[in-house]
Amino acid sequence: QVQLVESGGGLVQAGGSLRLSCAASGSVFSMYAMGWYRQAPGKQREMVAIISSSGNTNYADSVKGRFTISRDNAKKMVYLQMNNLKPEDTAVYYCWRRDGWGQGTQVTVSS
Repeated sequence: QVQLVESGGGLVQAGGSLRLSCAASGSVFSMYAMGWYRQAPGKQREMVAIISSSGNTNYADSVKGRFTISRDNAKKMVYLQMNNLKPEDTAVYYCWRRDGWGQGTQVTVSS
């Protein structure tokens, strides 16, 4: 099973930016789709962004135009650039691969 370790969360004011990073263990990283999910208090976990092995991306409607997912296969890393953050983006953000989840990183956006 893969090990996924997120970093980059924190507290930011509305309108600010954060960049989340996820480091993956193991080999054949480039063959897997990777993604970011989030879970706000009292809500279900939801997909934020997915990037395929070939680099195709898919975003939740709520983050389109503000968030960008990217990957670096050589470094076995996936990133989530979050711009124009809103209070409703506050959640624990999880790195995802079909064979595992990261431990999550807290993102808090103050109004």
